[in-house]
Amino acid sequence: MPVVTMSGTIGSGAREVGQLAAEILGIDYVDRQIMVDAARRLGVSAEALAERDERCTGFRDRLANMLRAFLERSAAAGVGDPVVGSDGLEVLLARSYREMGADVGSSAQELDDAVYIEAVSAIISELGQRDNIVIVGRGGQVILKELPSALHVLIQAPLELCARRIVERDQLAPEEASKRVHELDSGRAAFHRKFFKVDVNDPCLYDLVIDTSRLPYAVAAEIVALAARAKES
Repeated sequence: MPVVTMSGTIGSGAREVGQLAAEILGIDYVDRQIMVDAARRLGVSAEALAERDERCTGFRDRLANMLRAFLERSAAAGVGDPVVGSDGLEVLLARSYREMGADVGSSAQELDDAVYIEAVSAIISELGQRDNIVIVGRGGQVILKELPSALHVLIQAPLELCARRIVERDQLAPEEASKRVHELDSGRAAFHRKFFKVDVNDPCLYDLVIDTSRLPYAVAAEIVALAARAKES
């Protein structure tokens, strides 16, 4: 079944297109915020989540169960904090591209970075193996590059258009929106250079590149869904 990774800067439409494509394909959708929400649910007992699962568990609860199993394996392997423990995992997953892309240069930061990328890579790899999912960001196009059924998509738009969309979506002043887009796009590029040694906008990393200044989100999502089905078959 389909596995789709989506990459794109804020305002490009990567999240919107990813959500629409997931709806068309009838599969799950996960981004950073959904992973953070699932990590927060680890404070709920495994028994409570299992009871919910018997009735009709939502994707976040199923993801929380998967993260719980990940933490248990980490503990069994002797991996130390901050991976072990729900609070540590929540903090780990909440980090932004800008935070993780920063080059601090200390040995403590290098160890922290190693823990982060190992955890995120393991989680995304497991999500990819489970199929039926659209994954937005976090280097999924690199982590799952060897997965034959995965479709890797880059969503692009001119930065000026991205900024205008953020003005409308978040009710920001144009200058603030432009600054946010520039900072987040720079952080995203730095993140991929630092951890994966790639140019995040290199088309060779992707099966499909879509410019949403030329196509509406709904049309882009239909193209992604069609490509995902073709890739799967």
